[in-house]
Amino acid sequence: MDIARSAITRPVSTWVLVALCLFGGIVAYFEMGRLEDPAFTIPLAVVTTDFPGASAEEVELLVTELLESEIQQMKQVWRLTSRSRPGNSEITIEIADTYTGRELPQIWDELRRKVNDAAVRLPPGAGPSRVNDDFGDVAGIYLALTGPDYPMRALDEHARFLRRELLRVPGVARIDLAGYPGERIVVEVSQAELAALGLPPAAIFNALEQDNAVRPSGALRGGDFALRVAPDGAFTVPEDIAELPVSNGRGSFRLGDVATIRREYDERPAQLIRFNGEPAITLAIAARTDTNIVAVGQAVDRRLAALEGQTPVGMRLASIYDQPAVVDKAIGAFLFSLTLSVAIVILALCVSMGWRAGIIVGSVLLLTVLGTLFVMYLIGVEMERISLGALIIAMGMLVDNAIVVCEGMLVRLRRGMDQMDAASTAVRQARWPLLGATVVGVLAFSGIGLSPDATGEFLGGLFAVIAVSLLLSWVLAVTVTPLFGYYLLPATGSPEAPLYDHRMFRHYREVLDRVLQVRWLALAGLLLMLGSSIWGFRFVTQGFFPDSNAPLLYVNYWLAQGADIRATARDAGVIDEYLRSHPEVATVTTLVGSGAARFMLTYEPEMPDPSYVQFIVRTHGIERLDELAVEVDRWLAGRFPDGERRVLRAAFGPGAGPKIEARFSGPSASELRRLGAEAETAMREDGGLVSIRNDWRRPEIVLVPRLDPVRARETGIARSDLQDALLMASDGLPTGSFREGDQLLPILVRAPLEERDDPALLQDRLLWSPQRPGFVPLAEVTTGIDVENREALIRRLDRARTLTVEADPAPGGNTVASFNRIRPVIEAIELPPGYELSWGGEYENTERANESLARQLPISFIGMVLVIVLLFGALRESLLIWLVVPMAIIGVTLGLLATGLPFTFPALLGFLGLSGMLIKNAIVLLDEIHLQRRAGGGSYRAVLDGSVARLRPVVLASTTTILGMIPLLADRFFISMAVTMMSGLAFATLLTLVAVPVLYVILYRIRPEPAGGTA
Repeated sequence: MDIARSAITRPVSTWVLVALCLFGGIVAYFEMGRLEDPAFTIPLAVVTTDFPGASAEEVELLVTELLESEIQQMKQVWRLTSRSRPGNSEITIEIADTYTGRELPQIWDELRRKVNDAAVRLPPGAGPSRVNDDFGDVAGIYLALTGPDYPMRALDEHARFLRRELLRVPGVARIDLAGYPGERIVVEVSQAELAALGLPPAAIFNALEQDNAVRPSGALRGGDFALRVAPDGAFTVPEDIAELPVSNGRGSFRLGDVATIRREYDERPAQLIRFNGEPAITLAIAARTDTNIVAVGQAVDRRLAALEGQTPVGMRLASIYDQPAVVDKAIGAFLFSLTLSVAIVILALCVSMGWRAGIIVGSVLLLTVLGTLFVMYLIGVEMERISLGALIIAMGMLVDNAIVVCEGMLVRLRRGMDQMDAASTAVRQARWPLLGATVVGVLAFSGIGLSPDATGEFLGGLFAVIAVSLLLSWVLAVTVTPLFGYYLLPATGSPEAPLYDHRMFRHYREVLDRVLQVRWLALAGLLLMLGSSIWGFRFVTQGFFPDSNAPLLYVNYWLAQGADIRATARDAGVIDEYLRSHPEVATVTTLVGSGAARFMLTYEPEMPDPSYVQFIVRTHGIERLDELAVEVDRWLAGRFPDGERRVLRAAFGPGAGPKIEARFSGPSASELRRLGAEAETAMREDGGLVSIRNDWRRPEIVLVPRLDPVRARETGIARSDLQDALLMASDGLPTGSFREGDQLLPILVRAPLEERDDPALLQDRLLWSPQRPGFVPLAEVTTGIDVENREALIRRLDRARTLTVEADPAPGGNTVASFNRIRPVIEAIELPPGYELSWGGEYENTERANESLARQLPISFIGMVLVIVLLFGALRESLLIWLVVPMAIIGVTLGLLATGLPFTFPALLGFLGLSGMLIKNAIVLLDEIHLQRRAGGGSYRAVLDGSVARLRPVVLASTTTILGMIPLLADRFFISMAVTMMSGLAFATLLTLVAVPVLYVILYRIRPEPAGGTA
């Protein structure tokens, strides 16, 4: 089929294709979803089980071990990690990357069945187990409600009002509130009062539980109606509790006569939040995954503006993170870069090929970009950093096909052909080599597109966009380019007209002729350059993903394990004040007790811990973010030397945990701590690492009353009685609940502050003895109260106790260099039998991503080899092309060493793409050499003529690719990839124009001779 002739003689279908790309792309631009970063599945679920009163060891043995042994039977599980704390088990399940996001709901259902099956074997008092699998939900709109003149109850009420209203906004899926300390009804009873009245505490507990319980009262027939009986008398206000009668067996009392009853905030809330120093309630607003986050953000803003009149005076709603605004700004910047890239490429084409050819190729480029947007919209690929960056990366490659076709038409028009024949011949001779070269270019990026892990999913849009755009560029090159050339390119040549008389072609021909005369020396020179570059690559710094360009700094701080959240909040106030005083800081969000909601996909919230506080610091810019991190870290080290700290920037992509992790696994906690201490010492002595800590933290201090079984039996006091008395003398004993609207406030019975604020008073605590009956002091039924250090945080990895020593490189340092420096030191630590060392952190993430990529590369490689073999029908051409590919490293090494940039995972993808570009150039060059040989005139002259004929298309394709990526140099994520491709392509193109002819004459044993001779 003569594609070009059909496109010209029947132009309606071609113009329909043009209109579809043009108008479809414009519509898609306005309708496509917009994201900051591409979504990737977080294949995690957490199973949480409470076991009140149990120690960490008891939780590990009786709950964690039981559940893990059941869960590990699932074939989908890749890794199990757990942490056992006093009274709580937390198991994290990571699913293997061979399972897609669509399969996860079914996997989570199977997980719930496994957990439910194990529930019947949990010890009494443990459970129920809860499965949380919504870790992928991103609350892209994160707001803080403050009001310094209002109590927290008022803030919470208004926050719940806003939540109800905003849930009505189309596209809003979920809104989570946090920061309210919680309220409860407290019944404080002095033990002196109880002893004086002879009132057992159980009388108060039973009265509270029974009088406020909701129970059925039946119904009576009244004529044709069943009249439900609903007695009144439930607590409606806290004062009602004071009227509750309690009895000591000899008489009845008002509870208010023996107890103080009041409503108060939780003394030790789960979380406290402050925004710019003021107590705050946060609203984490998550949009539905199928919506445009920018449109949802605009709708939320409009609704908030409409509700502004109902906001109490003095309350303010501030933004902690506004993903819609960030996305809108980021997409705008990327679209500007894309437009700039298109303009640069078109200008370069017009200068080098003339304005007519430049307009033709530039028009095809514009149609390709718009058509790609249209296809992205149809297949559900959103506009985000990776997909738009892929368009810029592919910019130069998108014009390759059109350049070759347009160049072929120009050559034939200069030889006297008319427009129709020139278009037909150019397309007919080039269509299959161009298609093969295009498929090779697509296959070069297919490894990441086929990779199933989180990194592959994060970067998968890169492959999808490049595949669509390159294949579309071939379709438009063989249809639209000949049509536009037919209209715009004049037929003014003659068969005798010189084609390559320009000095650029003459100089290239002379240089190539001289090189071919000394082909073996030239080959030796190429191999020397290649070997030197491979050796020099050892000095290129390595990396995984770069830091984000978001002006955010995370400051994490831990007190000693077991610290009271009020002590954590005290230190947090000091740190908060310091951070807000810094001139670089715009806002500070303080979260005591746990991390924030997942407000961006790459943010990993910290699990609840009363000793933990995180500060989300937003700065005025990113220029001094690393310096600020150093300042904050040094200040924390000087001001709070006993605290643990980690200061880090927001990250791109998955894997935002500690950069360096040394994991020690084995049975004994004390031995693990010894090994961890040695590793921590080695890391501190290194001098280039910060945030050094272990994830078991320190043992916590525990008071252990020793119950005397003989005395306990004599007094009739059981262990449960002792536990209730101790709870009443500390946190308070939960007894019933108070219903207020849609909320349930717990009722706590506890001792007054003066009886529970000093551990020394515990020995004098009174317990009710049913044998006497009467009260006896705790000292009478115990042998004493011991003070012990106990493990409070036992972590396991794949069912083995595992202590992890964590560290980060100092700000501005390189993770790979730091890891390579500390690795032999840690591995030199002698491990006892039964103990193992493994590495996590960025090393594990990189290895896993590389392994996943490597599993797909053979498929890509085989596909590329098959395409080349099918194109040429011979193995020598395939061998020649693959011999050229390694030369890409010459320019890559020089470019990265000159700029000081690391070779990151995106740069690795750029190198793979660069290989595809070199193969594409080599295919185009070899095809022309074969055409020249078939035309006659001698093999040696065919090599020279073919190389000269493809000089301009190859150089133009490479030049436009390099120029098109200039806007990416301003992006932190793409800069290493851009430098890799630009420098690699710049050098490799020059070498390709020499290396391919050199290897060709060597492999085909063509005898060099003066140009114009025969061989």
